[in-house]
Amino acid sequence: MNGPHDTDDIDRIQHGLAALREEVAKRIVGQSAVVEQLMTCLLCDGNALIESNPGLGKTTLVRTIAEATDLSFSRIQNTPDLMPADITGTEIIRESGNTREFVFEEGPVFANLVLADEINRATPKTQAALLEAMQEKQVTTAGETRELPRPFFVLATQNPIDQEGTYPLPEAQTDRFLLKILVEYPSRDEERAIVDRYTTGAPDPAVDRVLSRQDLMRAQQLTRQVPIADDIRDRVIDLVRATRTADNVEFGASPRASMGLVLAAKARAFLEGRSHVSWEDVEAMAHPVLRHRLIVDFRAEREGITPDEVVADLL
Repeated sequence: MNGPHDTDDIDRIQHGLAALREEVAKRIVGQSAVVEQLMTCLLCDGNALIESNPGLGKTTLVRTIAEATDLSFSRIQNTPDLMPADITGTEIIRESGNTREFVFEEGPVFANLVLADEINRATPKTQAALLEAMQEKQVTTAGETRELPRPFFVLATQNPIDQEGTYPLPEAQTDRFLLKILVEYPSRDEERAIVDRYTTGAPDPAVDRVLSRQDLMRAQQLTRQVPIADDIRDRVIDLVRATRTADNVEFGASPRASMGLVLAAKARAFLEGRSHVSWEDVEAMAHPVLRHRLIVDFRAEREGITPDEVVADLL
């Protein structure tokens, strides 16, 4: 990251990332931690599971990021009757004159930024249709593998309180998400600002395109080049390994969590404009990287102990 071309790239891209925060703030009041974690996810080329109650602006946030980064956007409303082909696409017969031919019609997964709303309302078969897309950046339909556009992200949401008629995500699915992001209610002042902004009849604030698709992909390359000291890397590994033997934990995190936490710490350092990873970056990203990868035991569930509390104790 020390060459002159890299320096120019870093300056331009970090300026674009700062501008992206400003564009998001035009429509989203507060939620700075959520915005930072979503931007971290983009820099890591990862997927995120967003958990919150309804009405907290998740769709607006994701759509705004797509507009400000020149990314194509699609939204999938998951329901129990949604079929895998409704996501990946299907072959249809198209007539042209006297001829008929099968043509593949792309589903909503063929976008740079895919918002899978209420993913736990889809059946396991439909949830599985996203697995290949999330992990391999491709889909296989009618015996043919088709590449998805790059960059490609799945941002899925689920409602933590309304679990009736839902299909909880299996561990194999949740592990595909780099981060699990919790969206909290706004403060009183923030809620007043939201009400004032969106009840006057004025159109939504315009969002400028401040970070190109190419610059975002270059930022992903630069993120991986951010150095991390050996002792911090080893502490990350020890932290993840400790989840497997911790009290109140039935199943701990896998090596995928170790890789994810190192990469997320690098992305946060890059967002902060620093040229190296600090332990503060690890602490900031430990909860969103690990909380969905820990399964607490029955005793912990009975006592109300959450994965976040386990992570905090280990830290």
